[in-house]
Amino acid sequence: MKRRYRCTICTHIYDPALGDPDSGIAPGTAFEDIPDTWMCPDCGATKADFEPVED
Repeated sequence: MKRRYRCTICTHIYDPALGDPDSGIAPGTAFEDIPDTWMCPDCGATKADFEPVED
């Protein structure tokens, strides 16, 4: 199972199983494989503002 990541600004969760289709990120895309230019779809924070979620 791929790890989920949380935005430290707005708490949006990036779930690899869902991806971010609205931003062109297909379901099944690991967080590490997302381009560094990707931004949080909820608040616009950078990829660097995300942290791993401990399940």
